[in-house]
Amino acid sequence: MQDNWDDVRLFLAVAREGGLSAAGKQLRLDPATLGRRMARLETSLGTGLFVKSPQGYALTVAGAELLSRAEEAETAMRVATSSLPVQRDSLTGQMRIGAPDGLANYILPQVCAALAVEHPELDIQIVALPRVFNLSRREADLAIGVSAPTAGRLTVQKITDYRLHLAASEAYLKGADEITEKGALRDHRIVGYIPDMIFDRELDYLADIGVGRVPLASNSVSVQLHLLRRGSGVGVVHDFAMPFAPELRFVLQNEIALTRSFYMIRHEDDRQNAKLAQFAQALADGVRKEVFRLEAGILT
Repeated sequence: MQDNWDDVRLFLAVAREGGLSAAGKQLRLDPATLGRRMARLETSLGTGLFVKSPQGYALTVAGAELLSRAEEAETAMRVATSSLPVQRDSLTGQMRIGAPDGLANYILPQVCAALAVEHPELDIQIVALPRVFNLSRREADLAIGVSAPTAGRLTVQKITDYRLHLAASEAYLKGADEITEKGALRDHRIVGYIPDMIFDRELDYLADIGVGRVPLASNSVSVQLHLLRRGSGVGVVHDFAMPFAPELRFVLQNEIALTRSFYMIRHEDDRQNAKLAQFAQALADGVRKEVFRLEAGILT
């Protein structure tokens, strides 16, 4: 890493975008060339950084460790090359973030608390709503979504992938029939979203698993998690929420695994807003690191 920052910079793009094609578009680099550069980096480090599949590039344990260190180096380089007056003056005033409630409940409190300590003149507002935010109406300064918008005058930046699995409370599992394969789920009470209130296709987890009826449903991820903690059934849980729910255990962890992404969304008119850009980058960096930390099961 120390003698080839350029390869590490390319690695960051591949890790964040989850594949060569998307990263190549961002970097304006041919995917085949990018693939060779990643192979060269793996050879120089003597370890595999990615698990390649038709679905994309997933990080290995070594890759995740490199991502964390590379992001620290990237942040240090950004700070070193920025003018001090801009750094001092940029993060002040008010910033309002629109976010889905899973992110708002389990990730943003830690990230925003740290930002508030680092920038005491900054007022941060988190608006947690189970719907897409309208930035044209200025409902928020920026939004974080679970899919990349394809319409509207918006700029979109992928922040990170996150993982989800089925889970249930230990008490529920002890009192219910054993779940050894996906077909057995039909004999269990399912907790999930209210079907006609799913505001983004990426949230229709149960459809991907092949589950139809949802006896216990809510439009809130937090409510669903509390239902599961009370032993109400089986449902899809964000891996980053599991440290907050010690009663829960993964179900069919190797058979059923979902991956989704968070995207930073800003209005096109704010492209030249240096303060908002500074805040958006700090927020994205914090979200990325917090997802990684919590998915590793670390809760402090």
